Amino acid sequence: MKKHVLLIFIFITTLTSCSIENDNSDLFYVEFMPIESVDIPEYFVYGETYEIFMTYTKPNSCYFFRDFYYAIDGNERTVAIENNVYQEDNCNETQEPENVSFNFTVTGSETYLFKFYQGKDEEGVDQFLLIEVPIMDERPETESSIKN
Repeated sequence: MKKHVLLIFIFITTLTSCSIENDNSDLFYVEFMPIESVDIPEYFVYGETYEIFMTYTKPNSCYFFRDFYYAIDGNERTVAIENNVYQEDNCNETQEPENVSFNFTVTGSETYLFKFYQGKDEEGVDQFLLIEVPIMDERPETESSIKN
């Protein structure tokens, strides 16, 4: 009896499952968004975690944050913002600023070079905001603690 129930379940699942030929690629596509501003510390302390904030503008209401593109090459980090763009006719054309962030844990002892994607130039070449962040072994004493 259990075998029959299992076979019926598999048969129904097979009939009602999605077809491989029915891909939804025409519903949305992924687009890298130019990063307009970045809020990142002036220095990092080894072993600590920092939240890095970025701002970009969504061209209309059919753009939705998807994820970050994040590539590592030694102490160089390339960061881009990915959006799903839904192909709908009823998009609100109002540009909307969006703030996003990710956590970065310092695991290296050398200066980090961040390359934040800022779009393409007239010739189609990717442009990046370059920010170097040095690493400290510990937080420096503040001026107020030195004065006391």
